[in-house]
Amino acid sequence: MRIVGSFVTFFIGLAGLSAALPGHAEELNHRREYARCMAIAPSDPNDAFEMATAWKELGGGDAAEHCAAVALLYSGQPEFAARRLEVLAEKIIAEPDFKGNLLAQAGQAWLLAGDATRAEATLTTAIDLLKGRPLVMIDRAQARAEMGDYDGALEDLDAAIAADPSNADAYLFRATAHRYLDHLALARADIDTALARAPKDPAAWLESGILNRLAGNDQSARSDWLKVLELEPDGEAARMARANIEKMDVKAD
Repeated sequence: MRIVGSFVTFFIGLAGLSAALPGHAEELNHRREYARCMAIAPSDPNDAFEMATAWKELGGGDAAEHCAAVALLYSGQPEFAARRLEVLAEKIIAEPDFKGNLLAQAGQAWLLAGDATRAEATLTTAIDLLKGRPLVMIDRAQARAEMGDYDGALEDLDAAIAADPSNADAYLFRATAHRYLDHLALARADIDTALARAPKDPAAWLESGILNRLAGNDQSARSDWLKVLELEPDGEAARMARANIEKMDVKAD
């Protein structure tokens, strides 16, 4: 899971103000609490949430609230995380790019919650504040694709690639969008670029197999899907690769 932006310095300042406690030692304590809370959130989100809740009672303020929201995200409660991040972004006194980073996180959370419409709206606000940051545009492209707006997804991905041509995910997602729009030659070019940049990405090999299958090249499709199983035997990409191989074998019989 990608967490957008670096919040430590700014949030520590807010925590110090919220606590209204003088002295450098207390500021360093808030810095340590925030760093510790965020560090354990990915591996032990329940402990991180409890830590953030207790810390907020002691003056942790918006920094503690941010860690609590991130902990909810990692604990598999993305809708609650998204709502808390949106509230935090609305109330916090900060520069536009800082609010944009919070909303970008909220947009990611809405995507994980399966609410593409809410994600698209939140990410649109984030993009306006962040002046079109490529990673956030890729997230909005995913939301638009889930809504069936593949033309809109292409617009975002074109812009993201123009800003950062090295991002393999952007080419992968653009290949998928092109496929849905029946632009198969463009999809093939993009997936080849994605594989050149990320040759061990199972999702890229899965997409390559789909494109080969559509082109009537079953042998290459099978090879691509077997590559998925080699790289990642479990997970969604592997499940889809197995299903595609089975479907292809049934039709061959």
